[in-house]
Amino acid sequence: MTLQDKEERIKKEFFLLKNWEEKYEYLIDLGRNLPKKSYEFRSEDKLIHGCQSQVWLEAQLKGLRIFFDADSDALLPRGMAALMIRLYSGHLPFEILSSKTNFISEIGLKTFLSPIRSNGILLFIKKIKLYAIAFHAKISASASLNGKVKNQ
Repeated sequence: MTLQDKEERIKKEFFLLKNWEEKYEYLIDLGRNLPKKSYEFRSEDKLIHGCQSQVWLEAQLKGLRIFFDADSDALLPRGMAALMIRLYSGHLPFEILSSKTNFISEIGLKTFLSPIRSNGILLFIKKIKLYAIAFHAKISASASLNGKVKNQ
């Protein structure tokens, strides 16, 4: 499933919810379903600075695809993290880098959330994109190195 397909699915889910109480509850349910991580997972290098709550994000490159995992000390940010993981996990770095974040406004999160929480979601996506940049560089360097080795 493409990133755009996932965005469309998420938009449809949010549009089916009648009001912000239901949307809020949906995000909290997503947060409840995100497995709680160990104390070791909650390290400083994974912490997203600038969020109202503490939110941690980890990325792993498996093959050419990036897989994300996250945790938070509060349910609503955990739900927002779960939503972002659902969207971005399993994609190629260039797919993530070329994606837009319009769907956040389209599902109304920017108006529903406080400015601090809205900023937190943008910081979360920024960190996802930074991981994508780093892994894209790693993949490119590896491909370049492999090409040089084969040519020698």
